[in-house]
Amino acid sequence: MDRVLVTGGAGFLGSHLCERLVASGASVICVDDFSTGRRENLAGLEGHPRFRVLQHDVTRPLDEELRVDQIYNLACPASPVRYQADPVQTTLTSVLGALHVLQLADRCGARVLQASTSEVYGDPDQHPQSEAYLGRVNPTGPRACYDEGKRCAESLFFDMHRTRGVVVKVARIFNTYGPRMSPDDGRVVSSFVRQALDGQPMTVFGDGNQTRSFCFVDDLVDGLVRLMASSEEVTGPVNLGRPGEVTMMALAEQIAGLTGSAGGVVHRPLPADDPVRREPDIRRARALLDWEPRTSLEEGLRRTIAWQRTAR
Repeated sequence: MDRVLVTGGAGFLGSHLCERLVASGASVICVDDFSTGRRENLAGLEGHPRFRVLQHDVTRPLDEELRVDQIYNLACPASPVRYQADPVQTTLTSVLGALHVLQLADRCGARVLQASTSEVYGDPDQHPQSEAYLGRVNPTGPRACYDEGKRCAESLFFDMHRTRGVVVKVARIFNTYGPRMSPDDGRVVSSFVRQALDGQPMTVFGDGNQTRSFCFVDDLVDGLVRLMASSEEVTGPVNLGRPGEVTMMALAEQIAGLTGSAGGVVHRPLPADDPVRREPDIRRARALLDWEPRTSLEEGLRRTIAWQRTAR
């Protein structure tokens, strides 16, 4: 039975991962400071004998007495609204958090997976984005706390692998959505669904022709688990996301149709450094992990909308 530590385990993605790991038979420690994670996300695991919660800020070192076999490092706000609210803390969470989980992995002989992001590609001029693309990131802009924090975390992972032999895995996660996304976290799917259900206009930034590629949370969690289980030689980075660009206007129209909303849209100025296009090249994930998303956008949106209706 694997002993697994998940930082950021009370968050949207982390809570789904914790459930998946416990269901697989693992003994799971969820580490979260609850700055953005929510205890209600873990309600389904409350009282489970193989699950416990440790409230802790990963900018501080982890308990030296911890002994685990695997570590998933998901601790960091992922929505622009949340990570720009305290940009210095966001950078420290990414960088010091990565250092502290790597030090724990080194002590325990554990393998450790970094939840990196497609944001390391910045506003790309290569489409779709492959792992070999080095990105186009503004290191002084308002998104840099997240983008550069994650890039630095990747550097730490590979340096600890080369110098200390730590078994590392790096996943570059593209836009992910599904139940338990906070309706007010500012990410586009949750915002559109909340506004549509409230009968309000959906807020579209810019002209709405910018694109993203959306992966349902269950598929993404499956990719993370497969990457962790891969051979030691598979370090990554590996893109995890659902290919297929969707414009913001097309997404708004689809959500309006699924919710029956007649609120329309309202346009606002495009935020600084907001990427114009984003789509993953997942050939590496297919070849190394035998993985690709299976949930259609329509099915995933229906499940997300149904959850938001009941959570209101």
